[in-house]
Amino acid sequence: MNKSDLIDAVADAADISKMSATRAVDAVITAIGEALKAGDTVTLAGFGSFQAKVRPARTGRNPKTGEAIAIAESKVPAFKSGKALKDLLK
Repeated sequence: MNKSDLIDAVADAADISKMSATRAVDAVITAIGEALKAGDTVTLAGFGSFQAKVRPARTGRNPKTGEAIAIAESKVPAFKSGKALKDLLK
């Protein structure tokens, strides 16, 4: 499922227009992104939680030359699924 499929599913499930569903999905994605950027954790009961984790600095290799390069510390998004979501997949 891609974003367009998700928008169609939301529009059908909520019995709203695709334009309204698009705005709703975009608003949710933006709100989650902004919360993670601010350092908050976003928890959706039964679904899971999103948080920003720090990936420490490390040494990597240039695959073309084999030369060692320094890779800076970075923040990456992480998702931990909730029990209800895990049970749904059983």
